Amino acid sequence: MSLPSETHQWVLSNKPTSLPTLSGPSPTFTNKTAPLPSLASGDVLLQTVYLSNDPAQRGWISADIDPARLYTTPVDIGSPMHARGMCKILKSSARGWEEGELVLASCGWTEYAVVQAGKCQKLPNLDGLDVGVTQFLGALGMTGLTAWTGLTEIVKARHDDTVVVSGAAGATGGMVVQIAKHIIGCKRVVGIAGGEDKCKWVKEHLGADACVDYKSSRFVEELKKETEGFVEVYFDNVGGEILDLMLTRIKRYGRIAACGAIAEYNKGNAQGYGIKNWFEVVSNRIQIKGFIVLDHLGKAEEGMNELVKAMREGKIKVDAGNETVVETGFEGVPETWMKLFEGGNRGKLITKLV
Repeated sequence: MSLPSETHQWVLSNKPTSLPTLSGPSPTFTNKTAPLPSLASGDVLLQTVYLSNDPAQRGWISADIDPARLYTTPVDIGSPMHARGMCKILKSSARGWEEGELVLASCGWTEYAVVQAGKCQKLPNLDGLDVGVTQFLGALGMTGLTAWTGLTEIVKARHDDTVVVSGAAGATGGMVVQIAKHIIGCKRVVGIAGGEDKCKWVKEHLGADACVDYKSSRFVEELKKETEGFVEVYFDNVGGEILDLMLTRIKRYGRIAACGAIAEYNKGNAQGYGIKNWFEVVSNRIQIKGFIVLDHLGKAEEGMNELVKAMREGKIKVDAGNETVVETGFEGVPETWMKLFEGGNRGKLITKLV
């Protein structure tokens, strides 16, 4: 096969203030073709095989965000959408990086990319464990480390804690359930998810003691029932109304890990929910701490070792049941990403380019 000299890429054409749009006169993204640079010494030519889909990407393209307040460089108009992916090396001018090898890289929404090999990451060797490679974009990647960090470093969950986690059927939330219940051994783990099927999966597959359906008309009543006596820890992935409600269900001196706010990402500053129960934080001395896993990479090896150890011991499940892999041509990349905001995934949402 001849090597490509150009690549298709999805570039940001309009910064959204609400839900991104994929069609019409002002789409959020545009599919363009760009030439590929020649390889310099130490470079590799990559072909994107899998793309990680993450709610945080929405914040990187927001029209309302002040770049000085963002934890990473936002996507500029005319630039490819930022994304982490798993790629195959088509050509290498870097010692120790072989053609045909799969690597992790910040490739963006591109078919092909030329990057410095030093910015790529080789896949870990798990000594014979039968794990699909896509897990390195999810449970055994940044997603798993985010869950581990939030529980062990941010709220310091203990075996005598009751932990509630929102987005429990999502990539991070699902790992929070497993780590809290099966590694830390928390006395009770309660998930919040959308729909009966997802709640059933959170309980039966992941091992939560209970899971409350936020789409149910009885959600508030059921959540109060499952948090009777109040709880020590809340792992927040959604923000908005559920966070506000959970402020009333946390024990005095309780701890909250603020990990995400997917319920708010597409509303914009003017349409955001706004916290109404803030005095609960003062009155009950609740500790809320936001975190970004990138600030804790010094603990990444320790966290990954613990996750792999738990896999070997059969404590946690890292398998096809923990991810939703969508096969699509390159033209379907934005549409697949949008499934994050439609509840169209169970576990990690991954795009497989075919």
